[in-house]
Amino acid sequence: MHNDGKRPSPDMTSRRERIRIEATQEIMTIALQQLAEGGAGAISLRGIAREMGMTARAIYSYFPTRDDLITAVISGIAASLGEALETGINAVPHTDPGGRLMAWGQALREWALAHPESFRLFYGLPIPGYQPPDNGPVDQTARRVCRELTRLVAIAWPRVRHQQPEDTSWSDLHPEFVAKIQADLPDVPPAAAALALRVWGRIHGLVALEVDGHIHPVAGNPAALHRADMLDLVRTLGLD
Repeated sequence: MHNDGKRPSPDMTSRRERIRIEATQEIMTIALQQLAEGGAGAISLRGIAREMGMTARAIYSYFPTRDDLITAVISGIAASLGEALETGINAVPHTDPGGRLMAWGQALREWALAHPESFRLFYGLPIPGYQPPDNGPVDQTARRVCRELTRLVAIAWPRVRHQQPEDTSWSDLHPEFVAKIQADLPDVPPAAAALALRVWGRIHGLVALEVDGHIHPVAGNPAALHRADMLDLVRTLGLD
């Protein structure tokens, strides 16, 4: 059919969309490079425009503000992390909670080592001047991650509750965290939720030390060290 010039053909629309997707991805890739070289505060739309040979006005048609770009970058990181954790843990049957916890920890380590700057951006210090949207993709991913880890700890709770502090109450935890736990896992007591936080801190802490280069000078085999710690954690929770 002849194109009268008033409406782009499907092929033309598809090509424009493809170009826009490619440019958007390049912008986000350069933003991550800026992050790696200068920290979170180094992300600059104008700097990205210069590197891509674009005008500042053109790049603002992709991301109107720096916050929009940072949100897109962190949302992509969150999706990547969430997918890695879910793929790892879903490879292990639900009947093996200890194996699922091992898989969760291993998936976190492998993803963090493959994406160190993304790990630092997602879990690092707040970005100066950046205000993340409420209940955005990042919050939703963090909630899924937290829910699965808390569920695994809840399975272990009957075995280890006698070893935990008995005076933990919901008032000891942040109200937003409490609301999410009570909505997603209403049968989990506050002491079990607090234990899940400690488990997460233990797993995350060793991975963060390795990402930041503190493990290699003292451990010849960081993978073996991580596995030994995860096995100890699983046994401590009675999930072996």
